[in-house]
Amino acid sequence: MTQLALVIDLNVCVGCQACVTNCKEWNTSGSAGPMVDQNPYGKDPTGTFFNRVQTYEVGEFPNTETIHFPKSCLHCEDPPCVPVCPTGASYKRKEDGIVLVDYDKCIGCKYCSWACPYGVREFDEQQKIMKKCTLCVDRIYDPKMTEEERRPACVRACPTSARLYGDIHDPESEVSQAIREAGGYQLMPE
Repeated sequence: MTQLALVIDLNVCVGCQACVTNCKEWNTSGSAGPMVDQNPYGKDPTGTFFNRVQTYEVGEFPNTETIHFPKSCLHCEDPPCVPVCPTGASYKRKEDGIVLVDYDKCIGCKYCSWACPYGVREFDEQQKIMKKCTLCVDRIYDPKMTEEERRPACVRACPTSARLYGDIHDPESEVSQAIREAGGYQLMPE
């Protein structure tokens, strides 16, 4: 069974926010529809984002290190957000493992956001529904695009190639190889 997913190399991410910007641009004009911004440029931006990059400083002076932590839906193999949805709006596609929201069924109850261990479900204040990363499903399956273009917007935008995308069940895929070679691990596998 195919399980498409993102793999992010935290050693390579420089926190440039290109993934956030490109994600927002693609998805606002794509099938996800408008994604509202009330305060997009403040310290704590408000609005609907499918992807955010949080920056932390760890260690004690003078031995500190800055870590940039990209945060988006990980399209879990067993997504806890799906079974809690009372309307069936949250679902996992069998053919590729992508977790999506049917906006026509969503009532905005936020159960999925409470269940998500990664805090990546977003409530769209304007439409009063839950939204989330779609792994750019409208892009990755678009036959009019070249193979290079048929990758998630965040992956295409990353200048350091910190973001990789592919089938984690395919041992020859770029993501599987990166996990093996770099000693990758799942975030909060429990």
